[in-house]
Amino acid sequence: MSRRGLLIILSSPSGAGKSTLAKRLMLWDPSIRFSVSATTRAPRPGEVDGREYYFRSREEFTAMIASGDMLEHAEVFGNYYGSPKGPVEQAMSEGRDTLFDIDWQGGQQVRNSSLGKDVISIFVLPPSIAELESRLRGRAQDSDDVIAGRMQKSRDEISHWAEYDYVLVNDDLDQTEQALCRIIEAERQRRDRQPWLNEFVRTLNTEFEARKP
Repeated sequence: MSRRGLLIILSSPSGAGKSTLAKRLMLWDPSIRFSVSATTRAPRPGEVDGREYYFRSREEFTAMIASGDMLEHAEVFGNYYGSPKGPVEQAMSEGRDTLFDIDWQGGQQVRNSSLGKDVISIFVLPPSIAELESRLRGRAQDSDDVIAGRMQKSRDEISHWAEYDYVLVNDDLDQTEQALCRIIEAERQRRDRQPWLNEFVRTLNTEFEARKP
């Protein structure tokens, strides 16, 4: 009585809590796999192929795009990044869900891919813009110019909220995590994600026929 795995897209502006929620979701259910991206940039010290990224040459990456082996991709600062389809399809066949931590553009590509019918998309909003900026400044990692750039990008990200299946306002991390887990639990139970049901109902009908006098 297995089911097909889900493709869970989690998006938010920087500082809204997406990465923390992603980590909590995988602690809640360790069977959820995190989608490892492929990239054409060189490995950094300590990075391992297949763990942080799948490191590919530009020729290999463009060949994967041409053959339809990328669910989504983008070019960022001269390097390609994207989500290979093969590992996701393998996880789906095993009934395992795959979590994508991607922006609205990547999410749009995955939803429009051949695996789009198994996608659920969730957008995380901050409780306010003031709180969003406070969280970014609280990291104490970026200059004022960098924060200003992130805030401008956040406005663009938030403008795509209505393209998602679910929208959560992260004003309380624990409550948002609970809501996220409830969404996943409910989506797993959808009739069209239970391929075993057809055979099971046929068995029930056979039992009915056997009970006839």
